Amino acid sequence: MQIKNFKIDNESPVFIIAELSANHNGNLTTALKTVRAAKRAGADCIKLQTYTADTITIDSRKDDFLIKGTIWDGRNLHDLYKEAYTPWEWHKEIFDLAEKEGLICFSSPFDATSVDFLESLDTPAYKIASFEITDIPLIELIASKGKPVIISTGIASEEDIKLALDACYRMGNTDIALLKCTSSYPAPIEEANMVMIKDFADRFGVITGLSDHTMGATVPIVATCFGAKIIEKHFILDRSIGGPDASFSMNEQEFTEMVKAVREAESAIGKVTYDLTDKQIKGKDFSRSLYFVENVAEGDLITTENVRSIRPGFGLHPKYLSAILGKHVNKALEKGTRVSFDDIY
Repeated sequence: MQIKNFKIDNESPVFIIAELSANHNGNLTTALKTVRAAKRAGADCIKLQTYTADTITIDSRKDDFLIKGTIWDGRNLHDLYKEAYTPWEWHKEIFDLAEKEGLICFSSPFDATSVDFLESLDTPAYKIASFEITDIPLIELIASKGKPVIISTGIASEEDIKLALDACYRMGNTDIALLKCTSSYPAPIEEANMVMIKDFADRFGVITGLSDHTMGATVPIVATCFGAKIIEKHFILDRSIGGPDASFSMNEQEFTEMVKAVREAESAIGKVTYDLTDKQIKGKDFSRSLYFVENVAEGDLITTENVRSIRPGFGLHPKYLSAILGKHVNKALEKGTRVSFDDIY
């Protein structure tokens, strides 16, 4: 997968996305400051959400439209999205600033009009939000644009994932990534289930990653160790500004620390090899080897009393101990002399 100048594959660094979501709190200046802060924090990308209250739901006061069982409990859907949306007239300025800062910028569209709008901005990729994974017509439309498609799986069964992937494939788009996601805000760490990242890769043959709503950096680090190549985390200048997503978003310091931890995890993973580094080779100086631990005279018998496996590692390999026991030395040797076949008959 290639998103602008960032290549995402099994050998690439993790692509780290700062999700702006509603964390501008209705203020363009805050949104722009957040873009700059995301760059400082080490993000590779700033991501938006493109909808209006009327493109994502309808203004209805029926009970179906009352939110239950989340941090937004008791709120009406239309009211929440009216507060949380990013005005479309801000998008170009945010895209332009991201470009200037060296960040990739794209968005999650929620209907056909938002897809058309993002196409007009030449968005380099698309993100399918967790709750939209069942909207097959929307996924087909997005996939038909021929750009990378990143799909969150927060509410998805295996069948939902297959249907979403098939929708992309029908449109001739195989440039797809799946993100493990827990659609709970904030998400309990015990429900993160990071083993699914590797399973997605094995089962579906796609790039995999994490869209994370847990608190802290533990889950992104574990995800990296399981092969995640994309990590998305909600990002806010300061939780004290409030807003619908503030409580489960990382501030600049926390995001910076997460990026550092993810990069360190990448370095720690390494690769499968039995070749030794220069330091490991040097470390063999401190391994065990065979030494004379007593003075011996010419002709003396080699026994477990006068030869032992000890540190350092400059003598004969310990595997030869049984082979030399009962043999004789051909000259007098001092205690602390390395055992060598040249001294034995």
